[in-house]
Amino acid sequence: MDVSDYHIGEDRERSNWVRLRTLLRVRWFAIAGQSAAILVAVQLYGLQMQTGYATAVIGLAIIANLYFTSVYPENKRLSEREAFFMLIIDIFQLTLLLYVTGGLVNPFAVLILAPVTIAATVLQLRSTLVLGMVAITLISLISQFSQPIATADGIVLTLPPLIQFGFWTALVIGITFLAVYARQVTMEMHTMAEALLATQLALAREQKLTDLGGVVAAAAHELGTPLSTIKLISSELMEDLSENTDHYDDVVLIGEQADRCRDILRSMGRAGKDDLHVRHAPLETVVREAAEPHMNRGKTVMLRVGPMDDDSLAQPSIPRRPEIVHGLRNLIQNAVDFAETSVQIEVAWGEDLIKVRIMDDGAGFPASVIGRIGDPFVRRRRQTNDRPGYEGMGLGMFIAKTLLERSGATLTFANSRIKGQAGWAGQPLGGAIVSVRWPRNIEFIATPDTDEPLGENQQFS
Repeated sequence: MDVSDYHIGEDRERSNWVRLRTLLRVRWFAIAGQSAAILVAVQLYGLQMQTGYATAVIGLAIIANLYFTSVYPENKRLSEREAFFMLIIDIFQLTLLLYVTGGLVNPFAVLILAPVTIAATVLQLRSTLVLGMVAITLISLISQFSQPIATADGIVLTLPPLIQFGFWTALVIGITFLAVYARQVTMEMHTMAEALLATQLALAREQKLTDLGGVVAAAAHELGTPLSTIKLISSELMEDLSENTDHYDDVVLIGEQADRCRDILRSMGRAGKDDLHVRHAPLETVVREAAEPHMNRGKTVMLRVGPMDDDSLAQPSIPRRPEIVHGLRNLIQNAVDFAETSVQIEVAWGEDLIKVRIMDDGAGFPASVIGRIGDPFVRRRRQTNDRPGYEGMGLGMFIAKTLLERSGATLTFANSRIKGQAGWAGQPLGGAIVSVRWPRNIEFIATPDTDEPLGENQQFS
């Protein structure tokens, strides 16, 4: 599978993740909290502040919420611009409320972190940066200019300059850190979700191809007898007819078309068969099926098959499942793409283990990404000469790794220890090595009991 088939752009809009109703609901909670805080401060603690102005600011938020509720449907999803303005309104409303209630003396100034954090999860990077800078600017302004707040005795509440500077610094750092952290986590979750979707699509595609091949093979099997009968009758008619008659050419054409139908069905049926006897196949056969599309791409693909220790140990059969075939095919494709001249595939088995090792004679995995292989959308941070022309290996490797691990396999990625060491056939190596191992005791690859009847072949549903 080509990685570009499922490429995800960095600038893809993400604001349509959030519904208007969600932000409005959060704002209603904020309005309730702001009202309760002012009520407790005035009635319980007797603090003196600009209560009228504070009430007016909260009223503006209520009016805005009622307006958006009445104009837009509840299930509306916000565009990038709409989400940006909704969050910028929240920042200005909260900043204005802090201005009339003591500025940074008010401990609720920490709530300025909330809109910035939400922006980091739903907006593009540029919008998040703008909104973060606005928040920092407004926090800086109210740290210097604000309406005082006093106790019941008339004592104006102030912070020592050092404490106020520390609080301002903490808010600025908090805005920056939480925005970066929330965005990074959200991007990774989004990337993983998209990669898993691509994996499911790849698996579904492979399954459909396998099923289609089975249908065609079953059709070829069922049509074999009537086509053979047509061929036999046409041959007998050819013997009875003179070559100079008009009917002779028609009979020849019938025989040729019967042969053509047989060849077409045979060619289309190579992908698989709806036959219980071939749902499991020898390990070597499954690996060869995975490698077949890459055998004639200008690189030598060599297959070495044999037991690990005990030569008397028979080769195991494993399921011809799309997860295994497609996963191995992606790994072999990657090896062929970056090999200089040859790729070696070692297939081995023991009493407790089945192993497939894929090696190429290229430059190996770049040191900058070898520890992150298997994560979706791994890309090189800078150009090096480790693997020339290497743009990225994230999604293709992620799909292969996910599919094979789904079958119970364990994958390891490495480079040859010594550049130029000799392989099993004397070819110089030094490139990438991918090892795939299955424990033989897992149910997914268990060999069926050949002594038991498999039953009738089933039609595809």
